[in-house]
Amino acid sequence: MKKIFIHGTGHRAASWDETIACMKHSDNILCPDLMTLLDKKEATYSNLYDSFVKYGGEIDGRVALCGLSLGGILALQYALDFPDKVQSLVLIGTPHKVSKAALGIQNAVFRFFPKSLFESMAFEKKDIFLLVNSMKDLDFRNRAQDVQCPVLLICGKKDSANMKSALYFQENMKHAKLEIIENAGHVVNEDNPERLAEILDAYYSETI
Repeated sequence: MKKIFIHGTGHRAASWDETIACMKHSDNILCPDLMTLLDKKEATYSNLYDSFVKYGGEIDGRVALCGLSLGGILALQYALDFPDKVQSLVLIGTPHKVSKAALGIQNAVFRFFPKSLFESMAFEKKDIFLLVNSMKDLDFRNRAQDVQCPVLLICGKKDSANMKSALYFQENMKHAKLEIIENAGHVVNEDNPERLAEILDAYYSETI
């Protein structure tokens, strides 16, 4: 079975490299680059999700999805829309509702970043603004309980912004368990890849 690891807005597919290198069972892992999936289409969330749906549909059989932040949002929506396709779901630092206030603050901060700083990110500066603004109405509060597959929720202990969402999902998803990772903030796969790898190895041995 293929495992698909989906990166967040501010990172590339390579952000999973350290975690995968630490895993004992790292076979059959795919790490798509989200900008590549868009294939030059406008960087809106709807276009990105449609591109991910196409990507997932080209993979034979069921898949195990693991997403961080934006990657978690894509994975969650895909699991809700295509329950027969998803074997298991891992959500890392994933919001249950996109905060318009938080997006406003993030956009304000990003405006002062030089373009060169975005070179290490998945999207260019103009694309990030477009993508972020297109996500402002995303809200999974009325659908969280509909997730049918096993769910592993992961949150860095220092990621206070998403801890509330992790607890919300834990309370509202039937088959969910929560892991808090010490010495990690939002970007768990870079802050503590060794511990994340241990948790994923254990989880996949139970669900795949």
